[in-house]
This record gives sequence, C-alpha cells and structure tokens, in this order.
Amino acid sequence: DGVMSGAQAEALRVAARDRLNILISGGTGSGKTTLANAVLAEPAFAGDRVFLIEDTPELQCSAWDVVSVVTRRQPKAIGVADLVRDALRMRPDRIVIGEMRDGAAALETLKSWNTGHPGGLSTVHANSAIEALRRMEDLIGEVASQVPHRMIGEAVKCVVHIRRTSSGRRVEAVVEVLGYADGDYRVRDLA
Repeated sequence: DGVMSGAQAEALRVAARDRLNILISGGTGSGKTTLANAVLAEPAFAGDRVFLIEDTPELQCSAWDVVSVVTRRQPKAIGVADLVRDALRMRPDRIVIGEMRDGAAALETLKSWNTGHPGGLSTVHANSAIEALRRMEDLIGEVASQVPHRMIGEAVKCVVHIRRTSSGRRVEAVVEVLGYADGDYRVRDLA
C-alpha cells in the first residue's frame, strides 16, 4: 500500500482524469507537495496547458505545455492572486497553485476554478479534509466581508488529506465535495 491504498490512488487518478479541482491538505512535512507532484505526473495532465503558480518552485508537471511562474516581493510585489489573474488571459487548461497561503490567492484561485478552468490543484495546511475547506473560509475571510461558502463548495471538488505519523506518511482521506448546505460542506468518501 505505501502512502495510500490502491483505491485511494485510483480515486485520485479518476479525479485528475475527470478534471476535478483537487485540494491536498496536511500539516507541515506531511507530504503535500510530494503528493501534488505525484498527481501532476498523471497522464491526465499530459496534453494540457498547465499554469504552475508558486512562491517557491517545487512542483513538476508531465504536461507538454507548462507555464511556471513564481511570486516576487521586490521591486514590486507580485503575489499568487496577481499571477492567477494573469494566467486567465493566457488560455490555461488547468491552474495549479503550490500552496494557499493568503486570502487573495485563495479567492482568485476559487474564482478561476469556477469560471471554466477545471482540473486545478493546490495544497493547504489543515488537520483534516473538512478542515481544509474551513481553512479556505479562514483565508478568504482575511480579504472578503462575507465568506463565499457556496463558491468553496462548488469550486473544490476533491480533498485529499495526508498526515505524517510515527510510521510514515499516510493518506487519511480522499473525499468528493458535493457542495454546501445547511451550514456545512457535504462530502462523501471516494476511497
């Protein structure tokens, strides 16, 4: 089995193939970036124009057409949100964010995923799959007067939670996000 079960690996392959927006959550050192690189190596990405947007270059992708851009702080700051807006003008098939770290980046990414750019991927620090969605709320709450629960529930279609344990790294959950209703996110286990 290794880091994940065969059923979890297949669920991730299907999510990538079906162009679901995937959010990978976990703590520091849990293997989020390593898992993101494994997903980006899937054949489903090979024929796409993929934009990789990162603070620090860590991601590699199997796509034939990859545009990799990095944020900068000086002389004029260019953040993830700016790069997502720029990417939308360059005909991306998929938009991949190295890590959701701030509200502006989270909000712009969700908008892009919800407006004709499915199949995205990102990572976020969180303690469970459901808490990853709540972490998105917290981030967006930094820049918006109202948290767009419905938009989060519509844009993020798959959450994978990975954890570092005493015996190694382990995928604990692969869930499909079915939306937001009655004050909470509706999810179902994929594997």
